Amino acid sequence: MDRGLLYCVGATKAGTSWLYRALADRSDVALSAVKETHFWDTRSPVERQAQIEIFQRQGASFEAGRREAESKGQGWKVRNMTRRASDMARLVAMLKEGSIASYLEYLEAPASGETRLLGDICPAYGLLPATTFEEMASAAPGARFLYLVREPVARLWSAVRMQADRQLQPGEDFEQKAHNILQRILNRGAERHITDRGDYAATIERLRSSVPQDSLKVMYFEDLVTEAGYRHLCHWLGLAHAAAPISEKVHEGRGIAIRADLATRAAHQLASQYRFAAEEIGPLPDAWKAYP
Repeated sequence: MDRGLLYCVGATKAGTSWLYRALADRSDVALSAVKETHFWDTRSPVERQAQIEIFQRQGASFEAGRREAESKGQGWKVRNMTRRASDMARLVAMLKEGSIASYLEYLEAPASGETRLLGDICPAYGLLPATTFEEMASAAPGARFLYLVREPVARLWSAVRMQADRQLQPGEDFEQKAHNILQRILNRGAERHITDRGDYAATIERLRSSVPQDSLKVMYFEDLVTEAGYRHLCHWLGLAHAAAPISEKVHEGRGIAIRADLATRAAHQLASQYRFAAEEIGPLPDAWKAYP
């Protein structure tokens, strides 16, 4: 591969969508209209087929959106839906073929003469085993791995709100639903798919054991969304600095506050993540110092 490749492997609800939007707007970065390929976390036939079916349903919704926009004369939306449907069709074809060569060709497809960096931004990759990280590095020598971490309680609460939104039934109160999910997590260790994706220490240890250290960056989300932090990331990626969309919120979710007592309990249960970050990543951003 002639161009650089960025794997952003998570964490979930730690700024991956913000980064995707920032990079997708650049002329020297080429990203698919579909943010998450799920190539590396669907390697078994059963996992792959399930993901293909999800993408096929999404592709059908893009086609329906295109037809609706066309009937309303919404040219900009027609173009957007057309591109998304086209990229989804290419993604489905790539997953059906299933080879690393077809995967790299898929990432290359939107590139132009200006392109310096390709990317695969998929927070689900944060749960991958070290052996898969090794395979990813071998597939594209020189590829860079970025792992974003966010203040643990804020990340947890954001993920809980997203889960509540997805599960909300008619007549249910969203705020109560979210707090019920959080209490199940704190009381019974439920919703492991949420908490496992916030186990920064485990993911970073797997990355460090399998990825060349000069190709790995762990970065605080709170630093990324500043001009200085985004400039630092651009330099590491070999890109010219461009103004960061600092004020832009992406997939922020419904803005309800976490109950203070549950926030304190969550911080206590996540204490090992705070310690690990301070000892292994670097000085904690101010946002990480809200809890003892």
